[in-house]
Amino acid sequence: MSKPVVTRFAPSPTGFLHIGGARTALFNWLYARGRGGKFLLRIEDTDRERSTPEATAAILQGMEWLGLDHDGEVVSQFDGAARHAEVAHQLLAEGKAYKCFASQDEIAAFRDQAKAEGKSTLYRSPWREADEGDHPDMPYVIRIKAPQSGVTTIKDQVQGDVTISNNQLDDMILLRSDGTPVYMLAVVVDDHDMGVTHVIRGDDHLNNAARQMTIYEAMGWDIPVWAHIPLIHGADGKKLSKRHGALGAQEYQVMGYPAAGMRNYLARLGWSHGDDEFFSDAQALEWFDLNGIGKSPARFDTKKLENLSGQHIAVSDDAALRQEIQAYLVAAEQPVLNDAQSNNLERALYCLKERAKKLPELLEKAHFVLISRPVEQDEKAAKALASVSDGILDELTPQLQNASWSRDDLEMLLKTFAEAHDTKFGKLAGPLRAALAGRAVTPSVFDMMLVLGRDETMARLTDAAG
Repeated sequence: MSKPVVTRFAPSPTGFLHIGGARTALFNWLYARGRGGKFLLRIEDTDRERSTPEATAAILQGMEWLGLDHDGEVVSQFDGAARHAEVAHQLLAEGKAYKCFASQDEIAAFRDQAKAEGKSTLYRSPWREADEGDHPDMPYVIRIKAPQSGVTTIKDQVQGDVTISNNQLDDMILLRSDGTPVYMLAVVVDDHDMGVTHVIRGDDHLNNAARQMTIYEAMGWDIPVWAHIPLIHGADGKKLSKRHGALGAQEYQVMGYPAAGMRNYLARLGWSHGDDEFFSDAQALEWFDLNGIGKSPARFDTKKLENLSGQHIAVSDDAALRQEIQAYLVAAEQPVLNDAQSNNLERALYCLKERAKKLPELLEKAHFVLISRPVEQDEKAAKALASVSDGILDELTPQLQNASWSRDDLEMLLKTFAEAHDTKFGKLAGPLRAALAGRAVTPSVFDMMLVLGRDETMARLTDAAG
């Protein structure tokens, strides 16, 4: 019987949740959740100078926005230092690691000489087979005894089998001379102790896998399934960086992209399921597999992201979308909607969400239902109002008083009213938009009337008629 799937996301808390990290987290989350497994979160905070609580908080907030929930407590790598050191000492006691007393100067001199002679600069410590009786009383590091002949094959689910000659592997340091563990040791011990079965991470870690396998094999531990995913590039084919625009997941929340659209887009960034572009979370969980991940770097395309975001807004549940808009306003440090505005917005969403690609566009279209009387007209709206006589709006109001407040009846009434004044409804629509919303670009006049209701509609028309 196969073991339950356990994946992990292990960011370094030195900044925001990078968009590449967000995709790595998503792939791990989809793989585990789609198989009823566990998705764990470990903060790799061993670099004490660069790790900050603010960065950890930003990573957690970014994951919360994306809906990537994790199992159990957040693990701090730094807190496991004693356990990591324990493993290094166990390997030392078993003769699978050794004390190396070489100084930095000696190592540098070796490399300089090797370079000058055109030889490999891979450091081979003279202390590997030294008798303990020959050990000096001075600081030392603990190095693992890496295999020196044969090959190591990384069986990768994305890259295929990657074989490295063992004479390319150095005796990696496990413990520094001050007794602190190195990152490469900490990662392996943590992944083993956390029961991680699948390591899904960026392909910039591919070479690390061969070195980390020396620890797994020395300890007799099961090697996880490797899946090294290509990095994300900008539209110009170069590694994604600040020059391409936003890099942090939360920056996309502040720009008003819905989380579902971002999840969909990130899932498609380097992974595919046939020709499917737009899909739900449920479909992503059902479909996601490692064999759908490509080997080539994915290109970040803002237009595709906008397109998918618009599709997700269009099919969103209204109550959920209302909540997401409030969360967006908080993230963007804008005033949140009061209860009345929020209720009005939800009532209007049916006519707002069809063509909005981001939440700010949707809120712009919702302007008519978020304002209260008296309605202020912008310049274009004021011109539209000036194009009709006040009498026409005055005349329309009592007719609306007796109308059945349904779309068909309102359309019929306004069309008949326009014909009676020897004009087309299109000519009447501009002034009505101006009166109801104070804007020249709005949802349809009929949708606005239905959302606002009879009393509010007539009050706004009366105000506009002056």
